[in-house]
Amino acid sequence: MTAKQVTDEFSVAEQLTADDVDVMAAAGYKTIICNRPDGEAVGQPPVYQIQGAAEDHGLTFRHIPVVSGQLSLQDIADFTEALDECPAPVLAFCRSGTRSIQLWGLVKGLKGMPPEEIVERGAALGYDLRGVAGWLAQQKQE
Repeated sequence: MTAKQVTDEFSVAEQLTADDVDVMAAAGYKTIICNRPDGEAVGQPPVYQIQGAAEDHGLTFRHIPVVSGQLSLQDIADFTEALDECPAPVLAFCRSGTRSIQLWGLVKGLKGMPPEEIVERGAALGYDLRGVAGWLAQQKQE
C-alpha cells in the first residue's frame, strides 16, 4: 500500500490494514480518516482494527463512511471538520482513494481553491476530478 501525496498536509490511499497503519505512522502521518463503510467488501478489515492500530501509535482517527456514488453534503461537512480539527499530515483512505480525494477536492474548492488546480492535482495522481469541478461550478451559480 502506498500513500499518494496530494499536498504537504494531505494524502490518499487505498484500503489500509493494521500493518499499513504501522508504516503510515512511521512515515509521519498524524491523522487517518477512513471513508469506507464497514462491510463494503468481503475481506475488508473492520474499522475498529484500523482505528485501534492508529490509536496504538497515538494517531488521530476519524471514520467518515461514504457509500460509493452517494457522497452527501453531510459527508463534505464532516470531512471539512476533520481537516480543520485534526493534526496534519492527514492520510484519508477508501477502497481506491477516489472518495477520499473527491472529498478533499470538494472541501478545498468550497474554501476557494480553483477547480482547475483540483482537477490537475487529481490527474497527476491518476484520479479524474472533473466531476468535482463541475459540482463546484454549479454551486457558484446557485
